[in-house]
Amino acid sequence: MNNQIKGINLNHSFIFFIFCNIFSLIAFKINNFSISPLICLFLILSIGVSHGSLDNIKGRKLFKILGINNFFIFYLSYILIALIVILLWIIIPSISLMIFLIVASHHFGKEDTQFLIIKNSYFNQLLFFLKGSLIIFVPMYFHFDETISIFKLLLIDNETFYEFLNFIETNKILLYGIVLSTLSSILLFTRNFELKKFVIFLDYFSILIINYYFSPLVAFTIYFCFLHSIRHCISLMFELDKNDINSGLKMFIKKALPLTILTAFFCFFGLYLLNNSYNFDSSILKIIFIGLASLTFPHILLEYLIEKNEK
Repeated sequence: MNNQIKGINLNHSFIFFIFCNIFSLIAFKINNFSISPLICLFLILSIGVSHGSLDNIKGRKLFKILGINNFFIFYLSYILIALIVILLWIIIPSISLMIFLIVASHHFGKEDTQFLIIKNSYFNQLLFFLKGSLIIFVPMYFHFDETISIFKLLLIDNETFYEFLNFIETNKILLYGIVLSTLSSILLFTRNFELKKFVIFLDYFSILIINYYFSPLVAFTIYFCFLHSIRHCISLMFELDKNDINSGLKMFIKKALPLTILTAFFCFFGLYLLNNSYNFDSSILKIIFIGLASLTFPHILLEYLIEKNEK
């Protein structure tokens, strides 16, 4: 089954690579090509969010392992963690953003590559972090001022934070970060070499291409929805039906739809509330990034606890 997952992900990465090239060429040829933040929000709330919409099933699996019968505790804990993240972002936004970027780097690197790596060593965890950091460094390298503008819309008003970002930009530290991420991809490719690991470089160049041609928000949306989320969904489909991917897809859609719709409802409600105090595009950015942060932390914690307790 592992070889089948590798094969499907290789095909997925190849299709994504072709898609990124064609879409970037269209954007290059069309003057003033742009994608509305509302479209980005819609894609993230449908395709993007769906890859975490089976967390309730994973929660039942964890509670069964731990011998906890009251499943209401799971929902309460999950929602509470998400609310705490939002509260901390309001109180200490710059620190919350830094922690989110660090955690997200490891999360992206691990989930996009873990299906290729058997050994779960500390060195591999470092490589996952460095590989995932490409998602953070590249938009800042190609579109530094635009990325800073997004940070300012996310309630970040700490001058020391922006002085630090200017320091790493003027001293080419962003470029060094990209180089380290590149080296991590090479090391992950060469460890226990097999041809299907070429997926790592397809993903690498896809991320570079979309971040060069598109704004940070659009590039992140393309990556998060069509590479990261779909890849995670593929693994979930195999968990639901190890023998038939089509059956797994049908089961996934059926099980993922309720929480995806519920999450979208709360996000649009939050957008309505924010729109009373901020302009529409600014409100969308807050919903996307602060909302994703609030969902990412309980999602990652759940994945960690399952992985730890299944050993």
